[in-house]
Amino acid sequence: MKINIEVDLTPDEARRMLGLPDLAPMQEELVAQISDQIKRNVAYIDPELLVKTALPVGLEGVDRLQKVLWSVAKSAVGDGAGATKSDSPAPKKAAKSRSRRS
Repeated sequence: MKINIEVDLTPDEARRMLGLPDLAPMQEELVAQISDQIKRNVAYIDPELLVKTALPVGLEGVDRLQKVLWSVAKSAVGDGAGATKSDSPAPKKAAKSRSRRS
């Protein structure tokens, strides 16, 4: 035996039917508070502090990162100074797929 019940409700009607609280006023108040706090703190943002936070070592860190990325790119292509054929993994053979017919 199958019983199908179809209920056509809006999200607000479904929330009220299930007895869930309406959180919209609280959400609006919270968003307003966060927005006000962001607006107040924008004046205190120091671009130099942001750069120091993002790059703690400074430009030396960027240079090191660039060197690492270049060495990875070169070894992927096979032109890397440190990459030899023994360093690179051997290519894997594709597994043969067998199909069964019944």
